[in-house]
Amino acid sequence: MSNYWEERFAQEGMIWGTEPSSSAYAAFEHFKNAGAAAVLVPGAGYGRQTKVFSGSFATYGIEISPAALKLAAEWDPDAVFIAGSALETQLKTPVDAVYCYDVLHLFLDAERRRLIEVCLGQVRSGGLLYFTGFSDQDPMNGQGPLREQGTYEYKAGKYAHFFSDRDLRAHFAGTDILETGSFTELFHSVQDGSHSYSLRYILARKK
Repeated sequence: MSNYWEERFAQEGMIWGTEPSSSAYAAFEHFKNAGAAAVLVPGAGYGRQTKVFSGSFATYGIEISPAALKLAAEWDPDAVFIAGSALETQLKTPVDAVYCYDVLHLFLDAERRRLIEVCLGQVRSGGLLYFTGFSDQDPMNGQGPLREQGTYEYKAGKYAHFFSDRDLRAHFAGTDILETGSFTELFHSVQDGSHSYSLRYILARKK
């Protein structure tokens, strides 16, 4: 997985352009209204989403790809980027909120649970978590070999999990789930062109 993304960032640079996801702006408002001061962004890539937060919050991005980190340092100098895995604890001091965009669906079940556990461990009690991931309503759902329930290798060497609302809520059992929903996102990729994806989001509070 890490090799795949390193190669893509190295070859394509800012793969999806500079425009953040609409969900980043939605998360920003939730975090601002909750009085957050510090935000963590696991799987930060080249900083496309962190820039939404770094002008108002102390923002920490975790990214495993050296090529992406180099781009991120130039694109969003106000954020602090940490080289490492989002599946491992990287912060010594808890933040007030976590925004995790389209990372959760990239893992198999055990690692998805691990990612959420690690994020919960890096956010304070009462802090917010805003996650997005592929929806089971997306046309790619069911394409390719089945890897696990709800997870398909929809491209050679690349698999994804497709969440129903019930499934997404189950992943966050043990938190206070404040809101879930779905939205459509248009991606512009240098390699793949423009594609529309169906995504789900969840807003939860750590107990």
